[in-house]
Amino acid sequence: MKNKYALIGDKLGHSYSPIIHNMIFEKFQIDGEYSLLEVRCNNLAEVVKKLREEELSGINITIPYKTNILEYLDEISEEAKEIGAVNTVIYRDGKLIGHNTDYYGFKMIISKLKLEVKNKKNFICGAGGSARAVIKCLEDLGGENYLVTRDVEKAKINFKDFKGLNIISYKERESISEKNLIVNCTPCGMYPNIECSILDVEEKKEYRAGIDLIYNPQKTRFLDGFKVGENGLLMLVGQAIKAEEIWQDREISVDDTQEIYEKIKELMYI
Repeated sequence: MKNKYALIGDKLGHSYSPIIHNMIFEKFQIDGEYSLLEVRCNNLAEVVKKLREEELSGINITIPYKTNILEYLDEISEEAKEIGAVNTVIYRDGKLIGHNTDYYGFKMIISKLKLEVKNKKNFICGAGGSARAVIKCLEDLGGENYLVTRDVEKAKINFKDFKGLNIISYKERESISEKNLIVNCTPCGMYPNIECSILDVEEKKEYRAGIDLIYNPQKTRFLDGFKVGENGLLMLVGQAIKAEEIWQDREISVDDTQEIYEKIKELMYI
């Protein structure tokens, strides 16, 4: 009998997650299947019940339930606790355990680009759930980090647990010198609104690198013009790889990760 895994969210639309996970199952001969499960907020408890009764072996969580799921868990990993959001859950030894693998997926992008972020000014635009994992990763890497948002007061409340984080407006960002990395964690530029960008061409020259968590289209208006830049596809694949490592209790090598990433890239951007 196959082990069943699922991505849960409110409106999933067309997700590449099943393709990635089923590719991992095939490569490593894992007897599993991965599906999409659209869930309304008041039905989260039913999904949790399926995990406890082992109808599901593990789940990924996407918008808007990465924080809602916390109240149902018995344990939360250290990185997920500090991020304040969970995107991967496993039922093991009678306990529901939550992790945040977005953190590891983003870290793969930093490694790929060989970016130096320690003691440098890094800017995270957008105050949603994905920004939390990005901030935690850059914090652990020793960056001087700025969260850029339209609603500074609200962000000061929502991100109060990040003690070293500077929270500023888009206007305030303009006056800061020696900018290093900028990360787009907003939906601006996502298909079909592909003409949208949070930066104009001249502003991009102030930064050493840009990362866009959007991966459709392949090159967003935001990324166009950066000499060093990357979209969010590696983060998507990387977080899936880390989730499988947790579920299968095994390590997946850098070479295998790269092979899976290249295959997904080819599928998406033919």
